[in-house]
Amino acid sequence: MKNILVIGAGRSSSSLIKYLLDNSDRENWKVTVADVSLEAVRQKTQDHPNSRAIEFDINNEQQRAEEISYADLVISMLPAFMHMNVANDCLRFKKHLATASYVSKEMAAMHEAAKEAGIVLLNESGLDPGIDHASAMKVIDEIYEQGGQITLFKSYCGGLVAPESNNNPWGYKFSWNPRNVILAGQGTAQYIENGQYKYIPYNRLFTQTDTIEIDGCGKFDAYANRDSLSYRHAYRIENIPTMLRGTLRMPGYCKAWNVFVKLGLTDDTYKIEASDTLTYPELLEAFLPEGTQSTKEKLIAFMGKDMDAEIISMIEWLGVFEPVKIGIPNASPAQILQHLLEEKWKLEEHDKDMIVMQHQFTFTTREKKTKTILSSLVVKGEDQVHTAMAKTVGLPLAITAKLILQGKIKARGVIIPTTKEIYLPLLEELETLGVKFEEKEIG
Repeated sequence: MKNILVIGAGRSSSSLIKYLLDNSDRENWKVTVADVSLEAVRQKTQDHPNSRAIEFDINNEQQRAEEISYADLVISMLPAFMHMNVANDCLRFKKHLATASYVSKEMAAMHEAAKEAGIVLLNESGLDPGIDHASAMKVIDEIYEQGGQITLFKSYCGGLVAPESNNNPWGYKFSWNPRNVILAGQGTAQYIENGQYKYIPYNRLFTQTDTIEIDGCGKFDAYANRDSLSYRHAYRIENIPTMLRGTLRMPGYCKAWNVFVKLGLTDDTYKIEASDTLTYPELLEAFLPEGTQSTKEKLIAFMGKDMDAEIISMIEWLGVFEPVKIGIPNASPAQILQHLLEEKWKLEEHDKDMIVMQHQFTFTTREKKTKTILSSLVVKGEDQVHTAMAKTVGLPLAITAKLILQGKIKARGVIIPTTKEIYLPLLEELETLGVKFEEKEIG
């Protein structure tokens, strides 16, 4: 029997845990699910006979060591900054590790040690990063095998709300970590376009957007991710003239979100004095220039040409002009904004979320013809728990974990799903589970 330890039973873990338990008899697995909330674990495991539910403190070194030493493979669903304690213990006890998070510098530095230990430290095996890598590499390798030369690669992904559940002007509801949404895009976006390096600082990120259209879903706002350049090497397209990775939102979202960026309400670096006693208009006043106008009028004047009636309507819908107390003490501007939005953008019990992804490839064939391939994915969730986000984050992580335990992944060290031994069986099984890309060639 193989023992799997899943650390973290948050909102993105439901499909992962279900897959592991559904396959546990056939694969001869015992699945331990650990979380600070035992109730959250029990809701996910449902007393399955092959499951073990435990209350878990990631900072308890003895408990962490005991559980990891007992496992054959560890899946960490923790926030990225918590992975290293787990990774170090996995290296110490020579246990495989799988996460959906980006490879950090600290994780990358463990590559040689992990190879020597004969273990896999698999990262970026979720949605974005994860499914995007696998699906992009499939097309890139096919183009290369036909003698093509890739001149453009753009990749976009968005976790949104399905049209039938979209009842707010933002077209957005939380289906994953709200904090990450609030802090999204901070830093400087870097990409390459027509051979020139491009940089967009955070204060301009949500004003320099593109429009992306996906068949059957319509148009979306797209803004650039922080670092598109590092993946040129991982995707084996080092000399490509144009490469950009971006995030999708519903039309109008980016312009409205820019109001909070320009005000400074996405800042998480300091605390607001007596934040629990302030009302939302008083908070806005603290960030706006002095004047005799109403708070709403001041905000309109402050934003100038970046404000229109649609944006004002979206901001007003959030209730920021209503004299309601914030109610949370010692909070940063970002924490206050998150507190407000978690209520306004809540995914209700029967709501469905939606994942949309599109890759754009332009390439020159062996016969010197220019062609474009659009590879698009649309996945809808079932309800508040069984979301498209949980499905597309959890299933690739679970499938790749299975491949490791089956001995089908021969690579060792720190890896991501960009090689055929991973992406081919991963994409093949995802298709059987309703996660399928539609490809269209133009030209």
